[in-house]
Amino acid sequence: MRVLTITSEWPTPENPVLAPFVVRQVEFLRRAGLEVDVFPFRGAKSPARYWRYWRQARAKLQQTHYDVIHAQFGQSGVLALPKTAPLVVTMRGSDVHGIISNVSGQYTTAGRVLQQVSRVVAQQADEVIVVSRHMIDLLPKREYHVIPSGFDLDLFHPIPIAEARAQLDLPLDQPLIFFGANPAVKRKRFGLAEAAIEVARQEFPDIRLIPARQIPHAQIPIYMNACDALIMVSTHEGSPDVVKEALACDLPVVSVDTGDVWERIGAIDGCVRCADDRPETIGAGLVDVLRARRRIDGSAIRETFDETRLTEQVLAVYQQAQQRFHRGTTHGSTAKDAS
Repeated sequence: MRVLTITSEWPTPENPVLAPFVVRQVEFLRRAGLEVDVFPFRGAKSPARYWRYWRQARAKLQQTHYDVIHAQFGQSGVLALPKTAPLVVTMRGSDVHGIISNVSGQYTTAGRVLQQVSRVVAQQADEVIVVSRHMIDLLPKREYHVIPSGFDLDLFHPIPIAEARAQLDLPLDQPLIFFGANPAVKRKRFGLAEAAIEVARQEFPDIRLIPARQIPHAQIPIYMNACDALIMVSTHEGSPDVVKEALACDLPVVSVDTGDVWERIGAIDGCVRCADDRPETIGAGLVDVLRARRRIDGSAIRETFDETRLTEQVLAVYQQAQQRFHRGTTHGSTAKDAS
């Protein structure tokens, strides 16, 4: 099977670790025997750029026969319309929720346009994958496949906390909390995390918040194994990889209700689901984890999010898309978890 992946997020020389979940999926599809070409682009919210890339994508589709087109993110699906081959689209987060400005911290007009574009693409695609079940309610009524992203099991696994701290030259007895995002991204709400830390500081005066600012991807699991908890306070998420990666390292997670995080941590003893997003509530959750000072059991997560298993699910979706496209049938009219 030959597949064209169209994606608005792909590594660049300036940002070589961009969208590792897309890169990883392409890699595992190739391992499964598929021939996968990648068409990366950056629309940059510019209609003129989208028009230029749309023409380039059409030329590529005329030159090469593809059995399936897989658009990563709703906006990428625009380049595959009108359809000339079976179209699968993966919705990943902001394409469904909208975009929050890193200046104002408010949802943007461009983000609202993106939401509408994603809804149109969802109606036109042969099959649609969402990375989290809650996203279904924000999209048109039809069948959906819930397939979250996996992660690199060779990279994210438990190591002794003392060993991890020694590698990073961190003190063994200091409470450390990991913030697994760029603090400059407003929707991640770094300020809220800092406020929660100040609440926890009343009981743990030397507590320290470690943000994932300019940390190489290969070092992230070392930091996760060195810390006492991951704090997650984003305004919105799809299915955040950082949470699954933390759980795979047996790191407790303290989180507000965002994306599919509560679903992931609900059955794991030692994680905390915060009832609201007040600093006092989140800080109390951190205190609970620090008092216990123990690791969680992430073995079920490591098994569930094995990329090989998830790739098999994606392949099944490709086959359904081919069948629907060649039958010329429309998708179902009822929202459904089709994972």
